[in-house]
Amino acid sequence: MFASLARFTYRRRWLVIAAWLVVLAAGFTYGPRVFDRLGIENGLRDDAESVRAAHRLDQLGGGGSGEVLVLVDGVRIDEQATRATILGSVRSIEAVGGVARVLDGYRTPAPRLVATDRRAMLLRVQFAPSEGGRRNDPLAEVTARARAIDAPRVLVGGEDPATREFQDLAEEGLQRGELYSLPVVLVLLLVIFGGRGARRLHAGARARLAAAGGSLLSVLLAAGTPLLLAAVAVAGAFLILLGSSYATDLSTYSVNVVTMVGLGLAVDYSLLVLSRFREERAAGLPVPDALEHTLATAGRTVAFSGLTVAVALTGLLLFAEPFLHSLAWGGIGVVTVAMLAAVTLVPATLAAWGGRILPARPTATDHGLFYRVSRLVQRHAVVIVLVVAAGLVLLAVPFRHARLENSGLEALPRSSESRQLWDTTMARFPGAGTEPLTVLVDIPPRSRELADYVGRIERLPGVQSVEQRPLPLPNLAVVDVVPIGRDQGEVATRLVEQVRDLDRPAAAQVTGPAAFLVDYRDSLLSRIPFAFGLIALATLVLLFGMTGSLVVPVKAVLMNVLSLGASFGALVWVFQEGHLSGLLGFDPPGMVDITVPVLIFIFAFGLSMDYEVFLISRIKEAYDEGIRSLAGRDGHAGPGAPLPASVLSAENDRAVALGLQRTGRIVTSAALLIVVVFLGFAVSELLTIKEVGLGMAIAIALDATVVRTLLVPATMKLMGHWNWWAPAWMRRLHEHVGLAEQPAEHTPAHPTAATTASQEPTKVP
Repeated sequence: MFASLARFTYRRRWLVIAAWLVVLAAGFTYGPRVFDRLGIENGLRDDAESVRAAHRLDQLGGGGSGEVLVLVDGVRIDEQATRATILGSVRSIEAVGGVARVLDGYRTPAPRLVATDRRAMLLRVQFAPSEGGRRNDPLAEVTARARAIDAPRVLVGGEDPATREFQDLAEEGLQRGELYSLPVVLVLLLVIFGGRGARRLHAGARARLAAAGGSLLSVLLAAGTPLLLAAVAVAGAFLILLGSSYATDLSTYSVNVVTMVGLGLAVDYSLLVLSRFREERAAGLPVPDALEHTLATAGRTVAFSGLTVAVALTGLLLFAEPFLHSLAWGGIGVVTVAMLAAVTLVPATLAAWGGRILPARPTATDHGLFYRVSRLVQRHAVVIVLVVAAGLVLLAVPFRHARLENSGLEALPRSSESRQLWDTTMARFPGAGTEPLTVLVDIPPRSRELADYVGRIERLPGVQSVEQRPLPLPNLAVVDVVPIGRDQGEVATRLVEQVRDLDRPAAAQVTGPAAFLVDYRDSLLSRIPFAFGLIALATLVLLFGMTGSLVVPVKAVLMNVLSLGASFGALVWVFQEGHLSGLLGFDPPGMVDITVPVLIFIFAFGLSMDYEVFLISRIKEAYDEGIRSLAGRDGHAGPGAPLPASVLSAENDRAVALGLQRTGRIVTSAALLIVVVFLGFAVSELLTIKEVGLGMAIAIALDATVVRTLLVPATMKLMGHWNWWAPAWMRRLHEHVGLAEQPAEHTPAHPTAATTASQEPTKVP
């Protein structure tokens, strides 16, 4: 199939390139509209108690239609001139169409609206319900009149202004991530595809290359191809997420997360295809034959890896939250785009200018640096397994004390107006910056049973104040319970559970930020085992199909869990505890966003399996080749004939070292490039994007270095030939449905002098 695809892309190269350019143009023309459709919703499913209560309150008119906070700072509240100025502005704001009322500290005395130093006041501008919920014109007019207040500092915030700031920062974070990462990626690609190869080519190859345009052009073309694929992946991500936004909610950071994964995979896949193409060219194959052999080997690996990542992302579909579903479909879509582009666009561009790309430098031996490292690791396998595993577990320990909350305004940078207003409110307006728990009770508001119920709530530990809303609803009471401390802190979430556990005089529901967090946390925790089970099972099936082994897939899942656990511990150490905050440029929020570990687990697990596929497939290929050679040399009937366990174990050790040598450079290069991409997004001013970027970078770096270079060779040494064990019925099943292929033989259609000047090329399954 892949050989046929190679022939098609070679013959129709300009058509294929034109089709992908249309995708590129459409993505960057229409795709950025997705930023206007992002929100900061709680992300909960509609049937959660807190969501149902909030919707009910809105329908009854008790939830209002949104509000804007105005901070008037740097004035003396008790002076008559200040009073006259503020009340005049309040009347001006109340005159704006769509404004229901304005609460201030003069006409409606409320301690939470006046700063403790009496040098600032909060105005709460509440909007009347409007058709379609559109408040753009009233919001703009209210903001303009608020800024006209004569005071040293006036800040305007609230849900709508904060949403706009989140949207703007998400778009800016994407641009900044690409601005920081792509130039570094380009430089690294130039090094990878340049290096010492040009100096080691034999005279005939150098002459042909010079005639084709020179080695500098060759390197630029090779390095530019992954960037072209990255641009296509980003364009595809835009279009996919824009489509998803019409079906479900998108979180503020969904575009950034999906885009960084698309960029990383595009670089990964194009590097794999390009590297194999250059090996085939170095072996003397002309461009058409090199493309055919490249797609039949590296193209198959890319397709298998893309399938593995996509299957991992389906774990998000098991969660009940709609925005996680949108991330799943967006992630699966961008993986598909990157994979399809790698096996069509990259071959088409190679068909167009592949003759100008520098062939790989000949490899004199399979016993290079990574081979020697693997042999060293095998000699000390027990110590290395114990030390590395203990180190990864130690790195994961901080996650035991993780505080997982929904990110709010603290995720914005201090330069943000909404963040400044929030900081000031929390510091100088006790209780005003803490959103209350809202309890809806189906009971007459003036009943004795309600008074008794409210009294019991007031006596709960952690309650700062309790206030009943004066709503004209005859059979529904709405009670606001303000907790001590943060509105999503430990006190607030514990208070939600305590209120829900109280004996109720009638049906009651609890909503508010703390209730959202409790419901969201419970929903995630209830689905995580199923998501992990699906991902683990799918991974086991796919790796078994490739290797025919039961041990290798189980070991791969366990090692991925170790590296991901270490990255979770690093997240807590950096963001919750505040280490490296100065270097990374953020204020420690004292918690980790509750969604971040889920996203890192799903996305990083899939990406880590990429490197597992690259490495294990080469180890299995070398092992099978060695067994066939030994069986034939010893006069046995074939590869299935019995060999002594000691011989099989020795052959296993050799295959592991060869597999690491043959994939070490490409896995290291690919991991370095993808880590650079993720670190580019870690410079985002949105704290959640910074957490995802850094967490993904740490997970991939650990997986591609510590796990692949140390833990895999050491554990496979200890397991010996048992690495390839499976029950008899599974072996028979693999013989019929396994995904393994026999290594393709080189039969250059047009032998050249390069054939005699190079060694047998590295085979990528």
